[in-house]
Amino acid sequence: MHKIEQTFSFLILVIPITVILSAGCEKKTEVNKVLTRRAFEEVWNQEKLDVVDEIFSTDFVEHRSGPDIHGPESVKELATMYSTAFPDLKYTIEDQIAEGDMVVCRWTATCTHKGELMGIPPTGVQVTSTGVDIFRITDGKIVELWANVDELGTMQQLGMELQMRE
Repeated sequence: MHKIEQTFSFLILVIPITVILSAGCEKKTEVNKVLTRRAFEEVWNQEKLDVVDEIFSTDFVEHRSGPDIHGPESVKELATMYSTAFPDLKYTIEDQIAEGDMVVCRWTATCTHKGELMGIPPTGVQVTSTGVDIFRITDGKIVELWANVDELGTMQQLGMELQMRE
């Protein structure tokens, strides 16, 4: 067999395998994007807390500005706290980028402060918040999340004054 024939034979074998593997990665990436969209739409927007057990891993961790939250029950508690304070809470995913087991979502949330939130009495103020969440997914479940939310902007919209340390 000549060198050109060997190269051609190799390419005939390698190209389909590469295409199959690439298609598998693309499919997994799309599945991961759908999973994170379900978290926003079903858990947060529709308050379907039973979905939490379906899409979040039992060892889930969310890294946030306050203490990390752990496990699906903590996700349910957080969702309940926010839906009580903001009954019309609506998340919109503005951008979504995925690579491998990671999905990044840039989002906007709109809501009206109608219930107590962490000791803050209802203000009736309509709030728009923005943030970026980075999800890590393993075996079809969300296992880790890094949340970056414009909390300062949200608190300012609610009329909260910040005390600066001197």
